[in-house]
Amino acid sequence: MLIGYARVSTAEQNPAHQIDALHRAGVGTDDVHVDHASGAKASRPQLDLVLQLLRAGDTLVITRLDRLGRSVLHLVTLGAQLRERGIGLRVVEQGIDTSTVEGRAMFGMLSVLAELQRELIVANTRDGLAAARARGRNGGRRPKLTVAQAVHAQQLYDGREHTVAQIAALLGVPRTTVYGHLNRALAAVPSTGASTGSVPVAAVPRSGRAQ
Repeated sequence: MLIGYARVSTAEQNPAHQIDALHRAGVGTDDVHVDHASGAKASRPQLDLVLQLLRAGDTLVITRLDRLGRSVLHLVTLGAQLRERGIGLRVVEQGIDTSTVEGRAMFGMLSVLAELQRELIVANTRDGLAAARARGRNGGRRPKLTVAQAVHAQQLYDGREHTVAQIAALLGVPRTTVYGHLNRALAAVPSTGASTGSVPVAAVPRSGRAQ
């Protein structure tokens, strides 16, 4: 049995070209399933349904490899799973058919490329962390406000003469960065019920004060 799968990136795109190609490849109208999802999107309900419907001896038909996998690694993983289940894969426009020696060889080459991609990602990450340590930084996201900027932002805000937007513009950071600092500073102040000194003003937007 032939089961076809097509994908377009948005609801506005027309999958008719893919559907027509699947029909010419012998897939029946009721056996074509279409997802509207971007290439990197994990949720593909129709693909999930297709993988449930496929049985040993069936063939999954697509127009191009990029319609099926989110990445080379995902594509190779799917191909391996299909082979283990005794399911064929036919890629119409790229002439790949895993029921043939040539088709299996193509997927073998994709496996090598996927492994190379994984190793390059690991190597680049390792090199980036080493460069950061050489500059005196550990891994993780770099703070958007320096200590001096954070103190300055708090002083400006407590003085009640500058809005958050003005403070952000002065420091060259987004307003959300200033809000994040002020809210963390407020959360760090112990709640004793009595005023014992300067207490940060709540950073959340409130009526009557410009942001």
